Amino acid sequence: MKKILTLFFAGVSLVFGSFWVFGTPNTNTETKLSSKEAPAAAPAGNPEELGQVHWLRDLDTGQAEAQKTGKPILILFQEVPGCSNCTRYGNTTLSDPLIVEAIETYFVPVCIYNNKGGKDAEALQRFGEPAWNNPVVRIVRADYQDVVLRIPNFRSSLPLVNGMRRALEMSGREVPLYVELLEEELSAREAGLQVATFSMYCFWTGEGTFGALPGVIETQPGYQDGREVVKVWFDPSVTSKAELERQTQPKNFTACAKNEGFRVDNEPKYYMAQTDYKRIKMTSLQACRVNSLIGKNQSPDHLLSPRQLAQLKKVPHPLGH
Repeated sequence: MKKILTLFFAGVSLVFGSFWVFGTPNTNTETKLSSKEAPAAAPAGNPEELGQVHWLRDLDTGQAEAQKTGKPILILFQEVPGCSNCTRYGNTTLSDPLIVEAIETYFVPVCIYNNKGGKDAEALQRFGEPAWNNPVVRIVRADYQDVVLRIPNFRSSLPLVNGMRRALEMSGREVPLYVELLEEELSAREAGLQVATFSMYCFWTGEGTFGALPGVIETQPGYQDGREVVKVWFDPSVTSKAELERQTQPKNFTACAKNEGFRVDNEPKYYMAQTDYKRIKMTSLQACRVNSLIGKNQSPDHLLSPRQLAQLKKVPHPLGH
């Protein structure tokens, strides 16, 4: 089976260099992004508390931009220089490439320092925000009325992504699929994933099959007890080990009694690894879905953000569209 698949992809792909291994799953509430490229540099002059976002630093300027574009204003009230909570928020949530892209694309980002005087202090007073506080986000209209409830929870990325998604809906704007997938993965990881291992005749086929199933967040191919297997991390509120086995029964996948002794294969996301999509930073859930669609010779472009897709323009598209 592998020999047949190898010959097939040899006809549709070029040599793109080594494939980035997607690694083991995160156990915290941040998404896992993987790429062979280094992270983008922070905007010039950004302290680490502000992450990778290009922020306006004046509320009046942000209001004028919101009036012109019709976009909501996303206001970050942040302590700069700040405590460990503030720097962690900047280095994680505000540095996640997909979150940064969503903020800069669909909102007018404005940062107010909560430990400064002048216009910063005036903005704090206008919104009734405390000084010297942990990070708080407000998403407001051009008239400064809240679009969604104040977002004071800075301990994971989920509250911000959930707030942005709801703000887009409340503003009558379409929510991009990459934001929906990001929220789905963050929510599943925060609630807690379960893991199951399945044996099969070919783990390339297995990853492609499981990657398309609802509730599956991450997959890894490998070996266990001398058999080819796929380890699957899934959201138990959406699916179960028994349901995953039932859905794959036509392919004769078998649930293993244990997860121990698993050894990861060195060619994860095999279908995607034969194409240029491997160069793109994406979350585990995106990678599952993208790999599955490519295995069916279908375009995965609708799952990716505009900035992710822009990376594909550097070389010819592997699927010819």
